[in-house]
Amino acid sequence: MKLHTIGRVAKASILSLAIGLGITACSRDYTLAYLYVTTAKANPGLINAYNVDYQSGALIQIADSPIPSGGKNPVAIVAAPNAKFVYVVHRDDSTVVEFAIGTDGKLYAQHTYNVTGSFPVAAAIDPTGTFLYVAFLYQSGYTTASPGPGGVTIFPIGSDNSLGTPVTTNGLSYQPVGNNPIAIVASPSLASNAAARYVYVVDQETTGNSTILGFNQNTTTGALTPNAGTSITTVNATTVATGTKVGVLPSAVAEDPTGRFVYVTDQSLNEVFGFDVEAGGVLQPMVSSPFSTGLFPVGLTIDPRGTYLYTANYNANTVSAFVINTSTGSLTASSGSASIAVGTGPTCVTIEPARGIYLFTSNNLDNTVSGEQLNPHNGGLTNIQNTPFTASGLPSCAVAVANGSHPTQAIDN
Repeated sequence: MKLHTIGRVAKASILSLAIGLGITACSRDYTLAYLYVTTAKANPGLINAYNVDYQSGALIQIADSPIPSGGKNPVAIVAAPNAKFVYVVHRDDSTVVEFAIGTDGKLYAQHTYNVTGSFPVAAAIDPTGTFLYVAFLYQSGYTTASPGPGGVTIFPIGSDNSLGTPVTTNGLSYQPVGNNPIAIVASPSLASNAAARYVYVVDQETTGNSTILGFNQNTTTGALTPNAGTSITTVNATTVATGTKVGVLPSAVAEDPTGRFVYVTDQSLNEVFGFDVEAGGVLQPMVSSPFSTGLFPVGLTIDPRGTYLYTANYNANTVSAFVINTSTGSLTASSGSASIAVGTGPTCVTIEPARGIYLFTSNNLDNTVSGEQLNPHNGGLTNIQNTPFTASGLPSCAVAVANGSHPTQAIDN
């Protein structure tokens, strides 16, 4: 759908439109979206908050940014579908902190919640904003010195966006998974329906048998049930999980907006693995998969159109750009720019959901955020004005939310 923009045109036109819409001189129309970047060097961690300029994509730090993240070592940040709240996951103290987003983009801490396992690593929200899924490394009784299987804490999200008591699974306050869960994704909004909604968890495992586990989501309770391609059993009081094989050291996962394709990066093989989502959420490897990336891909995102896929390549200091064949899911390098240099050690990569043309990476080793403009016709990337932008020490992840005056459905084509 083409966005009918409120551009920087004649002043008279803007004033006329502002009067017609009741917009005051404090209108936020020039702020397309907000970008939030977690950083892990300080204790507690920090969140850098930025305005994303509508015309250029340039970042401007919001007043009072950065702010404390509320816990130690923030490793993930996810936004509620209503763009009014974000949730920050802290690895070292196993907590999730809820923040409300003000009308000016500022973050306001609300509540802190305990994850029902140790060392959470990733999070995902279902498309209705009803459940938050947090993957953690160790179930109760396991530690770094004595490692074991992990799990997923399932938090109900209330109408006020607060988190409720974790959902139980067979008497446990979490859904068991395998060893070294590293990433999680929930079915996107365009693919969701009452009969078929899925959650996928990537296990690195410890024996080289890395897998992606598929679950059917109960849309009423949030509970997860392994699908036909996944098995969760208990052997000698230890969880054993089997799923669809995926590479050696998988690192990130994403699902396209139609819910037909799932992609997983592998940081050891420098590849992206592609899967078709079949009946019941079972994954079938694509015939043409895997696809080559830059060195050590650890971040992955798909643009809101479901047309382009991007990987953040930590050791190459680049972002790889791919075109998604919307019929088969196969990936080909973008003809606009198959790869572009960003800051040092990119971790997360995200695209603002309002126009869907500005891409950002959190760069862990040089304490910056890189900004790129996406060509909606070929997926190629070019540098945003004044990139890179300063951040606090050790940026770990990033998420963008649309400003209230720019709905997420308004995507440039």
